[in-house]
Amino acid sequence: SASRRTDIPAFYAEWFINRIRAGYCTVPNPANPKMISYVSLNPDDVDVIVFWTRNPKPLIKRLAELDMRGFRYYFQYTILANPRIIDPKSPQTQTSIETFKPLADHIGPDRVIWRYDPIVITNQCPSDRHLEKISSIASALRGYTKRLMISMLDTCHHTEGRMRRLEAKGLRVSLLDGERFQCFIKSIVEIAKTNGMEIFSCAEENGLDRLGVASGKCIDDRLIEKVFKIMVTHKKDPHQRPACGCVMSKDIGMYDTCPFNCVYCYATRNLVSVKRNFLKHDPKSPSLIGGQESGNRI
Repeated sequence: SASRRTDIPAFYAEWFINRIRAGYCTVPNPANPKMISYVSLNPDDVDVIVFWTRNPKPLIKRLAELDMRGFRYYFQYTILANPRIIDPKSPQTQTSIETFKPLADHIGPDRVIWRYDPIVITNQCPSDRHLEKISSIASALRGYTKRLMISMLDTCHHTEGRMRRLEAKGLRVSLLDGERFQCFIKSIVEIAKTNGMEIFSCAEENGLDRLGVASGKCIDDRLIEKVFKIMVTHKKDPHQRPACGCVMSKDIGMYDTCPFNCVYCYATRNLVSVKRNFLKHDPKSPSLIGGQESGNRI
């Protein structure tokens, strides 16, 4: 998993390829930084690498080396249209589309999954506006991906505070009622179908199956078997949310290290810490932040 906790392709591509060449990385335990895990990055020990990103461009030029070394990998690629006040540093939509296409040309549309999540309904971007953007992006990506992953906004303690502070700047988050919500989701389903894409939800508590959206997995054993012709564990990752369907993996990222500063991001607990950690980053370090060398071998 590279990574739910931060955008490694966008900000840490050099570190990642250095760790690939070294054959390992180290990962501090999020709850106890003194506990360090050693994670083998030997191709024989890695079934598949799953990248989460909003900008894979810095990593794209490194993919030939991953291919040469025999790694299997695919991308969860976020392109969405939340207001800039919520997603202040994400790439512009057109820029993201222009990066998406050559990536899909290089590795194939099965291995680049378009994420439009989380969907945040606000007075600045109401549901109709989201549908317009989803339709526009889907049309542009037709033939370049076979799968769309969606989710609605979820909040936690530290993200709720950040969202509330935006109310003073005129942003109001809206909730769609039952019928309007159903029409909204069904419209997205139709857009996906029209553009040749399967549609899945990511960690939706109540599920959206009844509306035509299957419960999805970002780290997906069935997708891995289909695309790479290998069998991996079918066991759900116990360290993820109950609604998360992902199978077990080892995340090599760290919290509070993503400079995109998305307001709703659960992996960003403190924006000051993000800035401090990013300045501390050393591309030659075994860990994303810091110089940890020792730990339990995993």
